[in-house]
Amino acid sequence: MYKFPKGFYTDVRIEDVFQTSIQITMGRLDNVKEKSYKAAFVRVYDGKRWYYASTSDIDNIQREIDALAAMASANESIEDDPVYRKFEVNSGEYLHFTGTDSVNEISLKEKLELLKGYSPIVATSDFVKLWRANYIDFKVTKSFYSSKGAALVFDTQRVGMRISYELSDGEKKFDDRFDRGSNYFRSLKGLEHDIEARLNKAIEFLKDAVEIKPGKYPVVLSPEAAGVFAHESFGHKSESDFMLGDEAMKEEWKIGKKVGSELLSIVDDGNVMGTGYVPFDDEGTRAKETYLIKNGILYGRLHSAKTAAALGEELTGNARALNFEFEPIVRMTTTYIKGGKLTFEEMISEIEEGIFVETLKHGSGMSTFTLAPSMAYMIRHGRIAEPVKISVITGNVFETLNEIDGLTRDVKILEFALGGCGKFEQFPLPVGFGGPYVRVKSLNVR
Repeated sequence: MYKFPKGFYTDVRIEDVFQTSIQITMGRLDNVKEKSYKAAFVRVYDGKRWYYASTSDIDNIQREIDALAAMASANESIEDDPVYRKFEVNSGEYLHFTGTDSVNEISLKEKLELLKGYSPIVATSDFVKLWRANYIDFKVTKSFYSSKGAALVFDTQRVGMRISYELSDGEKKFDDRFDRGSNYFRSLKGLEHDIEARLNKAIEFLKDAVEIKPGKYPVVLSPEAAGVFAHESFGHKSESDFMLGDEAMKEEWKIGKKVGSELLSIVDDGNVMGTGYVPFDDEGTRAKETYLIKNGILYGRLHSAKTAAALGEELTGNARALNFEFEPIVRMTTTYIKGGKLTFEEMISEIEEGIFVETLKHGSGMSTFTLAPSMAYMIRHGRIAEPVKISVITGNVFETLNEIDGLTRDVKILEFALGGCGKFEQFPLPVGFGGPYVRVKSLNVR
C-alpha cells in the first residue's frame, strides 16, 4: 500500500472516527454534536531516534513518510536493532462493531430521546437542586501498516451516559451520579429502575450519614473502589516506561519479588470487553492477558516495543495513543483484581467494626495512595450499618497489598464512558478497571 524506505522501521496508523456528544442541564439542551473525521499518525525509526508526523491529509501519507525518512539517517542494520525485532507482524480484519452494533448507524434522534427519557427521574425529586445528563459515543476504525509487513484493520467503540445531580436537605448537601458505559448502545436502554435506585440510595445517604470517628479500621472495598486502587496505586507503577533509566525503581520492582498477599492477583487485558477493550495496541501488537501480580508475587509489567527491548521482556499490547495527534506510550487497558473464594456476606461476617466503601469520588497515589469515598457505611457485628461521611482513606501501597485477607468470588468490571486515565498530556484515555469485593485488615480512615 505504501512504499516504505529502506534502512528504517516505518509504521502508519490511520483512524476513521465517529463520535457523538449530548448534554442536557436542568431540562435545557446545551449541546448536540456529531463529528466524523479521518486522520493518520506516521513515524519513522532509524535505530537512534523516532521521527513523527500527524496529518488529516490521508491522501498524502506517502509524502509524510518520505519527508520523515529524509530527516533520518538510513541504517543498513536496522533489522538487527532490538526495538525493530520486537515489533509483531499481525494482519487481517478484526471488526466487531458493524451493522446495528455500530453507533454511527443509530440516529441522533434516538440517542437524544434516550437521554431525555431518563431525565424526569431526577428532575422530579424535591432533593435534586441541580442536575445534568450527558451522552457520548466514540467509534474508531484503525488501519495499521508497517515496513515489517503488518496490515491490520480493527475497531473499538464505547458508548455511555452520566446523570449527575446535586442533592440538598436543609444544610445537608451531597453530590452523586449514575454512570454507565458499554461497547453497545443497546446496553443503555431499560435503566430506569437502576437510575431510580441509585438516586434513592443517594438521598438516604444525604439524610442519614454521620461523621466517621477517625482511626484505623478493617475496610471492605467494592469492585469500584478496588478497581480504582488497583489502577491508580499499582497499575501506573507497572507501566514500564517509568523504569527506563531509573535503577532504583528497577530494583524496587524486580520480577519475582513478593509484593502482596498470596490471595492477590492483578491482571491487565485489552481483550476484556468494555471501555478498556483494545484488541491491538497502536504498534500493532495483539492484546494479551498480562499478570502484574500473581499470588502475591510481582509477575510482569506493561510494555511498548521500546520498553520491552530495553528491559529484555515480552510485548504486552499496551502501547496506546490518545488519538492520531500523539505517539504511543505505555498505558493500561482493563486492569482488575482476580476473584477469590468468599461471598460478600462471608466477607463482612467476620468484621466486628469496620468500613465498607461502596462508591468513590476519586483516587490517586503511587507509593502512598489516597481514596476519597463518596458513599461508605459502617460494618457492625458482621452487618452493614449506618452511612458515614469519610474524607479520605490512606495507606502505603505495599503494606496494603500485603494486608488483603479476603476476596469475593464474583468480579465486576467497571465501565465509564466519560472521563478516563491521564498520563503526560494524553487525557482522557478510555480504560476499564474493577475486581471483586476486597477486604483489607487495616487502613487509616478519617
